[in-house]
Amino acid sequence: MKFPRLLHLRSAKFAPFALVSLFCLTNFTGFLFGPMTTPVAEAKTRKRVERIPADIPVSGDCDLDWTIFRAAKRAGVDPRFVHAVIQQESRYDAEAVSPVGARGLMQLMPATAKRFHCDDSANTSCNIEAGTKYLAWLLKRFNGDVKLALAGYNAGEGSVDKYQGIPPFTETQNYVNKIVSTYGKTFHPILSPEEASIAFNLDE
Repeated sequence: MKFPRLLHLRSAKFAPFALVSLFCLTNFTGFLFGPMTTPVAEAKTRKRVERIPADIPVSGDCDLDWTIFRAAKRAGVDPRFVHAVIQQESRYDAEAVSPVGARGLMQLMPATAKRFHCDDSANTSCNIEAGTKYLAWLLKRFNGDVKLALAGYNAGEGSVDKYQGIPPFTETQNYVNKIVSTYGKTFHPILSPEEASIAFNLDE
């Protein structure tokens, strides 16, 4: 493209005319003020990357760790607590079956699995989802008392009600003590998933 030739200015009195001409020229042609030459500030957006906090236990299986983490977040339960239960229940063995028929990572009895909408206890995701929901239910029922919730998970909430505390069964008492020792807490606040994410530092 050929641009109009500007007049050769011999006097300062033509300066205003020259400036107007320059503006018109560049405005119509887009040479200086067009989108190609106008600086544009690009907004930089950082995409949030989901990650598991470093202080949460690991199973040795990355996919399993993510399944536990996400199920716990959805239920408003501390993933550290869920890990402590799984460690004691099955040692992270998805194929574990107890003499009384409890199955999977969280050792769900058939009636408990069905109660929390798990049709296949051998399915890892289904087992963890149902077991975590059961823990959340027990924590709420016993007002955040970790020991009573664990006693209910092991011996049934009916037994806890009957004895008005941890049942006098050696197995249950040892079970509660071991998990509390691993988890390190005796109280778990009852929170919504959003509140739990903040309280347990799950969105680092």
